[in-house]
Amino acid sequence: MTRSAERHVLQFCHGYDGPFLDCARQYASLFAGTGYRVTTVFLTGAADSEVAAACASDEVLFMEYSSKAIRGLKLGAIGDLRKIAASRNFSFCIAHRFKPIYIALLGTSLPVIGVHHAFGDYKRGSRKLFAHIFRKRLSLLGVSDAVRDDMRRCLPKWPATRIQTLYNRIDVGALQTRQVSAREARETLGLAADAWIVGNVGRLHPDKDQATLLHGFAAALPGLPANSQLVILGKGRLEDSLKALARELGIGDRVLFLGQVPEARNYFRAFDVFALSSDHEPFGMVLLEAMAAGVPLLATACGGAKEVVEGVGILFPLADAEHLAQGLQHLAGMDEQQRRQCAELMFDRLRERFSDRAVRDTFWRLPQVTDLAPRG
Repeated sequence: MTRSAERHVLQFCHGYDGPFLDCARQYASLFAGTGYRVTTVFLTGAADSEVAAACASDEVLFMEYSSKAIRGLKLGAIGDLRKIAASRNFSFCIAHRFKPIYIALLGTSLPVIGVHHAFGDYKRGSRKLFAHIFRKRLSLLGVSDAVRDDMRRCLPKWPATRIQTLYNRIDVGALQTRQVSAREARETLGLAADAWIVGNVGRLHPDKDQATLLHGFAAALPGLPANSQLVILGKGRLEDSLKALARELGIGDRVLFLGQVPEARNYFRAFDVFALSSDHEPFGMVLLEAMAAGVPLLATACGGAKEVVEGVGILFPLADAEHLAQGLQHLAGMDEQQRRQCAELMFDRLRERFSDRAVRDTFWRLPQVTDLAPRG
């Protein structure tokens, strides 16, 4: 195939903060061995060679806009993307989150697959109208069935085939290689080698509902090992109030707030249980990372978390501290054989549903992809 005849895919991302750098890698990896060259463009964030290297893309471009500069009509970004789109033989665009979708549709004539990572993106009337205007060029993906169904409710006139699910995923082998042993993880985090540890990783924010986790842990303590601790990794505006709640519940000495830990996923083997108490998590990448570490899961039975955990972990109703406590006590009673069986179930789930290979196969069967991109 000559260079002029090469097929290109444009991936347009808002930024590379938090989990979104790996999202760029996930989508670029879908095209490995297909004959497509992937150009990943970041709307915000300074140019960074390490970020570029982590994208699994043939080319990475940084627009370097500030958040302030892309408010309103975003004319500068629209013009810049138009120039990029005109310079290569792009077949279609994959855009993550609403703002890049908006810019991609206005700045190019390409078909756009919009990937949504949160609930409520089409609740506003202006966004419904925008999606309707561009419905012939726009199709949508949610990172879970829960996000997909939320979009279908907001856009009831759209054919269901135009709004599908493509799960987030991980490079299972690569992550497991980076995840250090339980001993090393505890040494790094400053945790006791003989403690029974419940881990939680996430922003200290109302959406993560660590308050219910604290109540549940306090209620479970009489039925947990004597040296039990709750370890929370993350920072946020609720830090002071959560610490105060722990003291009020009489568990201040049992709860450790470790703040923001770089590459926290590498230390998940420090935990005996991973607990996620989030209010309607759109997906929950931390759950996949805990599964890769072989750590038993406890999560709320709502949002995308239910789809990840159901059948391989314990689910409890949202904000239900009593059932959370019962789940902790059940997991504390597992013997080593049961933990191994649990880990095997989770590894199987990762391979079958949340690995790069599994999701790549799903992607190439999606109707909006088969219509746009013949392989080979």
